[in-house]
Amino acid sequence: MWLRTGCDISFDVSIPTPFILMLRPRSGLHQWVARESYTLIPSVPVVEYTDHYGNLCQRLIAPSGEFFIRTASDIMTADQLDVCPGAPFAEVQDLPDATLTYLLPSRYCESDRFIDLGREIVADAAPGYDQVAAIVAWIRNNVNFNPDSLHFQLSAVEVNAQREGVCRELAHLAIALCRGLCIPARMVVGYLHGLQPMDFHAWFEAYVGGRWYTFDATQSQPRGGRVTVAYGRDAADVAIFTQFGPALYPREISVRVEMLNSAPD
Repeated sequence: MWLRTGCDISFDVSIPTPFILMLRPRSGLHQWVARESYTLIPSVPVVEYTDHYGNLCQRLIAPSGEFFIRTASDIMTADQLDVCPGAPFAEVQDLPDATLTYLLPSRYCESDRFIDLGREIVADAAPGYDQVAAIVAWIRNNVNFNPDSLHFQLSAVEVNAQREGVCRELAHLAIALCRGLCIPARMVVGYLHGLQPMDFHAWFEAYVGGRWYTFDATQSQPRGGRVTVAYGRDAADVAIFTQFGPALYPREISVRVEMLNSAPD
């Protein structure tokens, strides 16, 4: 399917402030970026680099006053997710080197504290994909997904205690539970067609059966129509913007995802 995605973000900047933005999706195995625009008002010099996880990052200094960012992309992506019940667990000694970092505890995913709970949740599941599916089902039944939750920027331990959170928090808990079972898991941030209310969205991927599979505890069924912007160990690695200096909160964020009837001209 073809999707047109984009966002508008505005700030009121008190003093010139360095930013790192992470707003550009990249073409890859599961998506193709056919057209893209990236507008900054006022226009400022930008340096782009690729981080350790392959994400496209933009460095700039926002001037004092109103600073406005608008992005838009036309992207071909899968309208259905690949699912593979029974895909086997990969022994740690056989994992690709690039997946090993996603086995370790991280700032928001304290996987070393979830070994016992993880084993309890997956007690009757076959090692691998079915274990991850059992974790997702347990979270959906035991943690309230609330897009308006006052609980945000929580670690997996805190989410497990509060039993409520936004998409990012549910992903943190799922990732920590997977890693506690020696299943590599990573966070994904991007767009989801049909999400209500519309916003940036977070989900996770787990490495089983020799590849990454997508899982999302906020959705009752596997849903395609996803556009990936960034991968990382947890939310600290995939922030859509990071500023250095006085704390800045966007004056407004607007996110758009629409289906196109055909490929863009």
